Amino acid sequence: MNMIGTFIKPMHPEGRKFVAIFAAVTFGLFLLTPILGWIGVGLTVWCYYFFRDPERVTPARPGLVISPADGVVSLIEPAVPPAELGLPDVPLTRVSVFMSVFNCHVNRAPVAGEVTAVAYRPGKFFNASLDKASADNERNSLAIRMEDGRDLAVVQIAGLVARRIVCFVKPGAQLGRGERFGLIRFGSRLDVYLPEGVSPQVEIGQTMIAGETVIAELGTGVHTDQNKGELHG
Repeated sequence: MNMIGTFIKPMHPEGRKFVAIFAAVTFGLFLLTPILGWIGVGLTVWCYYFFRDPERVTPARPGLVISPADGVVSLIEPAVPPAELGLPDVPLTRVSVFMSVFNCHVNRAPVAGEVTAVAYRPGKFFNASLDKASADNERNSLAIRMEDGRDLAVVQIAGLVARRIVCFVKPGAQLGRGERFGLIRFGSRLDVYLPEGVSPQVEIGQTMIAGETVIAELGTGVHTDQNKGELHG
């Protein structure tokens, strides 16, 4: 039973209709030719795999900021949060996590707190690993106010393949750290804007696990530019 659970993960409800469509098309392909049918089977399995939603063990220690997404850290640099959130116009440390089409795309809250703003903005679909994706691509931004009164911003960014951002929460919602709040279909990126004076504890190129990998501790000192850079994928 444990071996089965290792390979078969729960699927997020958002993926059910897509898997159903792939399965229906696969049935039709089998009526045409077995070769096309088996190709359809492979694509259906991939679709199920894309929408997998495994359970995660979120660290319980207070004061941690955890990764909102599976993927790889592609960028760490100072940047002003999205203007539509209404946060102060000051540069904060932005940590970007790039998700390929092979990563789990369920997004989780990096901290616990109240959602004070949710703002969607249409845009372009550049490669999500590029720096300009933060400014130009379609995005959905959240501001989360923590118990100590500080704000943290997290931004869902559509990518070259991803064309659909899904967010499950609205202003006023209470999120627990590691709680699911959205997903992005088929490749994308998540930006986390750390509170002022908080340093990241991750490096560019580091693999991240949503709901588990620690990005920063809220009590740490001022960020330096030694990690500033960009990872292209």
